[in-house]
Amino acid sequence: MSGKKYKVVQEKIKSDEAYPVDKALQMVVENPVAKFDESVDVAIMLGIDTRKNDQQVRGSVALPRGLGKKVRVLVFAKGAAEEEAQKAGADFVGAEDMVEKIKGGWLDFDCAISTPDMMPLVSKVAKILGPKGLMPNPKLGTVTPKVGPAVEKEKKGTATFRADKNGIIHSSVGRLSMGVEGVKENFLTFLKAVVKSKPSSSKGIYLKKIVLSSTMGPSVLADTADSQIVT
Repeated sequence: MSGKKYKVVQEKIKSDEAYPVDKALQMVVENPVAKFDESVDVAIMLGIDTRKNDQQVRGSVALPRGLGKKVRVLVFAKGAAEEEAQKAGADFVGAEDMVEKIKGGWLDFDCAISTPDMMPLVSKVAKILGPKGLMPNPKLGTVTPKVGPAVEKEKKGTATFRADKNGIIHSSVGRLSMGVEGVKENFLTFLKAVVKSKPSSSKGIYLKKIVLSSTMGPSVLADTADSQIVT
């Protein structure tokens, strides 16, 4: 990363100003800092109390433009489901053999899907997969008897989100090479999913703060009152 380039971009941004969505995305996408195709990341601060079990926010959403990267999918399945997963384009399919590989330290995949009957087996590596965010979860659609559609969804580009203990969601919503409109389409789709996941017990302002940035670039504050966000 070029320190000079970072400073040049940073000087264009008023750190205390919340920009309309279009302008915020334009400032991020049209001002690359690194030589590689940086990802566009978002951090969303939510008005939730994470100490309460009924105010946990998590979910996943298929992004219309994908994530701009190859997603390696592992499927735990046997029989017909195994064949279905392979036809859908899963990179790795198996059962006990995959569990043993994971126990041995293998984690060369980005997403894991499992049929419900395989979960007792998968639970044997839960302590390995859980901290990495790789454990199949029915709430995220990665524990399902319909593994074919699940594989296709993950391959296309699915953003998984979960609010941390501070009520903040971090995620990638695309890459600079997608252009402003491409990233915008992904970002608004992602945001809609986060809003849809608002706990019924959460009162007051839900979207408290939205910050956009590229992998190596400075942060840009987006206006949560922008009509594109609140509608």
